[in-house]
Amino acid sequence: MAGKSIAPAPAGSPQCPPQDLLKRRLSRMQGLCARREYCSADIRRKLLLDRSNPLTSEQAEKVLEALRKEKYLDDARYAGAFARDKSSLSGWGATKIRYALRAKGIADEDIASALERIDGEKSDEKLRSLLSARARTLSADPHARQKLLRYGLSRGYDYDTISEVLASLLQ
Repeated sequence: MAGKSIAPAPAGSPQCPPQDLLKRRLSRMQGLCARREYCSADIRRKLLLDRSNPLTSEQAEKVLEALRKEKYLDDARYAGAFARDKSSLSGWGATKIRYALRAKGIADEDIASALERIDGEKSDEKLRSLLSARARTLSADPHARQKLLRYGLSRGYDYDTISEVLASLLQ
């Protein structure tokens, strides 16, 4: 029995020291943040709602600070990537992107900066292609203009931009 070693306690067990738990969570979050962009709210949610062993809010803040310090986590960078992806890939307008970023707890300055970097011409062209595709399905509908306007608004574009695009489409 003298030569037998005791294995360390698993991360979720009551014997696991809090420092080891924090190191394990930090390492896990570093791996997640290295693969794709996350905002602080997403990581905080993952830390606090972990089913096996959730962290306290103080512990979660320590992990978040370490991630920010090591540049794994940056809400401004996340906002820029989110706005660029939603604008170019999903066809979202500035209004919808702004609301989605606010819902994630991103600061207004970061949101404004991210929205400034969106290419307006590409955004307008994306709106044109979305409305054009939708217009083909509504060709015989007498309320097509109203439906297209509502569709554009639901995608997060402003009324004036949608009206300009519709005027050129429905000539």
